[in-house]
Amino acid sequence: MVSFHAETPIYLQLMGEIKRQIAAGELPAGAKIASIRELAAHYAVNPNTVQRSLFELEREGLLSTKRASGKTVTEDTEMIRELREHLAAERLEACLSALEALGFGEAETAARFAGALETWKTRKAREISG
Repeated sequence: MVSFHAETPIYLQLMGEIKRQIAAGELPAGAKIASIRELAAHYAVNPNTVQRSLFELEREGLLSTKRASGKTVTEDTEMIRELREHLAAERLEACLSALEALGFGEAETAARFAGALETWKTRKAREISG
């Protein structure tokens, strides 16, 4: 479940969540999107907010409307790959900026990333084996 925050309009946050789901493959190319009413209930937001989010995603080309079958995720796998790369770059930049704001230099930041990657690998290996 997504918890929305007041600094950013909810429709933008909802767009971000749907983009994340598309980029992560949770909503694969060509997948049918739940109805506005279902999404509004799931995210506990006004249906007009959902409608605006879906409209904007359609305008961006990530969704399309098909007669009698509703909205679906684009089948343009290159667009989805580019979205995934863009979202990854945004998150990495935010992380790097946060470390810089804490006073970490390049070498310290690289060491932190290396340590975090090793911790992540260990955790993933335990999840797979356990």
